[in-house]
Amino acid sequence: MRVGLIEQARRISVYCMNIVMMTNTYLPHVGGVARSVEAFARAYRERGHRVLVVAPGFPDTPEDEVDAVRIPAIQKFNGSDFSLTLPIPGYLDSALDRFRPQIIHSHHPFLVGTAALRAASLRGCPLVFTHHTMYEQYTHYVPGDSPAMRRFVVQLSTSYANLCDRVFAPSESIAEVLKRRGVRIPVEVIPTGVALDQFSRGDGAFWRRRLGIPRKAFVIGHVGRLAPEKNLVFLARAVARAMRGRRNIHFLVIGAGPSASEVRRVFDATKLADRLHLPGTLIMPELADAYHAMDVFAFASLSETQGMVLAEAMAAGLPVVAVDAPGVREIVMDGYNGYLLPALDAKAFALALRNVIVLSRQQRMAWTQAVASTARRYCLERSVDAGLRVYRTLRSTQAKRGIEAHEPWQANIRRFKAEWELLKGVAQAARAASGRRRARSQRAI
Repeated sequence: MRVGLIEQARRISVYCMNIVMMTNTYLPHVGGVARSVEAFARAYRERGHRVLVVAPGFPDTPEDEVDAVRIPAIQKFNGSDFSLTLPIPGYLDSALDRFRPQIIHSHHPFLVGTAALRAASLRGCPLVFTHHTMYEQYTHYVPGDSPAMRRFVVQLSTSYANLCDRVFAPSESIAEVLKRRGVRIPVEVIPTGVALDQFSRGDGAFWRRRLGIPRKAFVIGHVGRLAPEKNLVFLARAVARAMRGRRNIHFLVIGAGPSASEVRRVFDATKLADRLHLPGTLIMPELADAYHAMDVFAFASLSETQGMVLAEAMAAGLPVVAVDAPGVREIVMDGYNGYLLPALDAKAFALALRNVIVLSRQQRMAWTQAVASTARRYCLERSVDAGLRVYRTLRSTQAKRGIEAHEPWQANIRRFKAEWELLKGVAQAARAASGRRRARSQRAI
């Protein structure tokens, strides 16, 4: 019996991994990347793996947090709801040495991402990078935003990806974008999965009563950060158009951010403010309740890599009306589980929303089945299985490199090489940004 327990413990120790997740956004910040990191970290821990999260500190960070290292950061950088990490403190190296990582997973190419590259190089660990964000869509948060700046961040994120051992793309369309941009490292399509059991049930009637929405009203819903890159002014105008002349339609928007005031202005101008509901940011289980208070989910962002809220909405049984874009077209199939519009056309978007209202009983049943089928494709368990398979493959490959990978002289060589490659990536990005600008100037001459 004792031998059996020892053998079982040995197998568990071989099977389990020490995984470091390094991210610029994490709880209590609410956003797609933070929620993705939290979901994977929780699921990996439930499988018996150790996970250390390295992230910026936030004012409301829980004091009893376990297996997390918080880095000082400037909050609400340049008016956004993001943080800007300060130079990485020395105690991070001590924390990583104690943790003894076997996999380092970076969730951004900048700031904490560069620290992830250095940490992986120094320790000879495989480095994985998830390309969560179309970074060129976020340069308006940086002083000096321009086409050159957008080219710079595209090239810089591409260079970073090529310094990693594997890249995760949340969707097929983003994987294709990365390859076209020049990512040579193998790209795995691994979406952020959804915990179906959490979103498949909810008390929508509670939220309707709380917000004063009639039980029989038709509720158009939206969930996400209320920020300019989410295209919320267009969405508000399209929804307001759908609501015009229909007293039984309400708009429920879950989230917070600088665009909330713009959404309110649209509804004030159209005299529909009494049917706009903005309860702010919600967390589970109230978030699931809010989804179940909706009848259709509306989405107009063009900057997504996956659109995790679309899978959540479908897990809650909602059809989706959205605009065709990378990260969206994999989930929303026109006429099957919603409507996917080819362009930003407020009139067409409003008409699609109204068409959902008048679906026949037979059509509604077909869509309900299609929505459930789509949601199952994005279950968290499948994504976790895929991620762990990649980790094991990388560890197996690393083991074949031999004992010299752990020698101090090899560690120093890797560290200097990482610093050189980071500098080279910045230089290449700068050339990509300025070179095209010069080419345009010369053509103009």
